[in-house]
Amino acid sequence: MSDLGNKVILTVAVTGAWPSRKDTPHIPLTPREIADEILDCARAGASVAHVHVRDDEGKASMRYDKFEETLRYVRASGVDVVLNTTTSGGLGFGDDERMKPFRELRPEMASYDCGTMNWMHSSVFENRPEFLEKLAAAMTECGVKPEIEVFDAGMIYNALYYQKKGLLKDPMHFQFCLGVPGGMAATVQNLVFLRGLIPEGSTWSAFGVGKEHLPILYAALALGGNIRVGMEDNIFYSKGVLAKSNVEFVERAKRIVAEMGKEIATPEEARQMLGLKK
Repeated sequence: MSDLGNKVILTVAVTGAWPSRKDTPHIPLTPREIADEILDCARAGASVAHVHVRDDEGKASMRYDKFEETLRYVRASGVDVVLNTTTSGGLGFGDDERMKPFRELRPEMASYDCGTMNWMHSSVFENRPEFLEKLAAAMTECGVKPEIEVFDAGMIYNALYYQKKGLLKDPMHFQFCLGVPGGMAATVQNLVFLRGLIPEGSTWSAFGVGKEHLPILYAALALGGNIRVGMEDNIFYSKGVLAKSNVEFVERAKRIVAEMGKEIATPEEARQMLGLKK
């Protein structure tokens, strides 16, 4: 196996909670569509798939049956990819509803949104302290690694607090989510600042929403980090041009990584880098 220091973990987030068919006809919405898109991206080289599902009307959802169906299709395919399920499939879901998919389906990773924030200047994305403690304990019990999602610097300090309490284990993995209104802007300066706050030995990844997608991708690679692409974060391949599939983002990321003299990590290499056990 080649040097892992030269590898980049590529996460693809194919669906998210917000884009609709009104925004783009190419967004996958049903379990079969989402699973097929994940599999196409994995075959194209994605290391990790961050999984959201939708309800029967295509709206944000934490329905367990939709997660079960989606992961069943992916797992039955025989295609290897690290599965990372969301615990925040939208706003207003109950604690148990948010945790049931990873508790029952045991993906290798799940999202851990490390603080409450004003969301899109219109609502509140709530992650209460008692929920974060319960969530961390449940992930440890299930052997699921938290992906600590950071929308603002205070969320890193929250993670350090839960690490000190023994609820979050080393090495931690951080996902810097930049450009969401209500959180930190997607600037290179902010990315450098956040990178400087996390403990030595942590792994990290970053993405920028919308038009800041590529600047943050390039900056993350330059800083030695990992990257995330996909229609959850950006539906446009270029200005005014809708991406026809998530595979387009994966293929472009592969080309950029190769131009920088690095390689995309295989799922097995990503597991080693993240300290996962399949």
